Amino acid sequence: MRVLIAGASGMIGTELSAQLTAAGHEVWRLVRRRPTTDSEFNWAPAARMVDFTLMERVDAVVNLAGASLSRLPWTKAYERQILSSRLEATHTLTDAMRMAGRAPAVFVSGSAVGYYGDRPGQKLTENAIKGTGFLSDVVAAWETAAHLAPEKTRVITARTGVVIGRGGAMKPLLPLARLGLAGPIGTGGQHWPWVSLHDEAAAIVHLLGASTLSGPVNITGPTPATADQLLRALATAAHRPYGFPLPEKVVTLALREAGHELLLSSQKVIPEKLLADGFTFRDATVQDAMNRLLRAV
Repeated sequence: MRVLIAGASGMIGTELSAQLTAAGHEVWRLVRRRPTTDSEFNWAPAARMVDFTLMERVDAVVNLAGASLSRLPWTKAYERQILSSRLEATHTLTDAMRMAGRAPAVFVSGSAVGYYGDRPGQKLTENAIKGTGFLSDVVAAWETAAHLAPEKTRVITARTGVVIGRGGAMKPLLPLARLGLAGPIGTGGQHWPWVSLHDEAAAIVHLLGASTLSGPVNITGPTPATADQLLRALATAAHRPYGFPLPEKVVTLALREAGHELLLSSQKVIPEKLLADGFTFRDATVQDAMNRLLRAV
């Protein structure tokens, strides 16, 4: 396949590009600077500008573009950027697909488990209804924009949680664990949907080629874990003590809405569609993912 990626320079995009290339596929990248190789193409999503003829020359498009959720605090201005950056990128891509004489066969658009909101005690498959809150509203609008792709294009919205890799949510947590400062956040009993970076990219590769799935797909590890289990696994992999608590009141006071949405919400998300589709996770438990991460850094 020839795959066009928006957001290829990020943590997930870099791993995805590597896995696609290793599998013999050709990767084209959308960049916001001057292109430096024949496989890079300029775009300006804020201005809705991209060469629509690119869509006629690729088999698939992956959209990973959007302002980082881990940049804190979430001011009102930054919340607007979180939403607008996702909608601008997605609309730019789907507009170009509709203008093309031949649209790509498949479109994988980034999404998030934030769609489900705070749902303690519930098992959340792709059939679960929308939750409430800022991120739930952002994700719903983001997914709606993705489905503006042409009818002949198979659209997947990849609902992802905490990606365990060298960046993202792990960037601030890893140094704390190495200092022996990892511990329960709030009660620690809230479920944090997680997936290893390798499996995140491998799932997208699977969805692009071997699969016929469409619509929302949960890309989360097959064994759900609580925040306490995830952070304890990180401390164990780092060979450091665990138990330095971060009370819920401190999280709420320091981070406000972002603290509740990112750290205190509970989402027991199950990758039902991927498992039924025959996808095999390399990292079956959060401890597997953490051990592999710590061996790599």
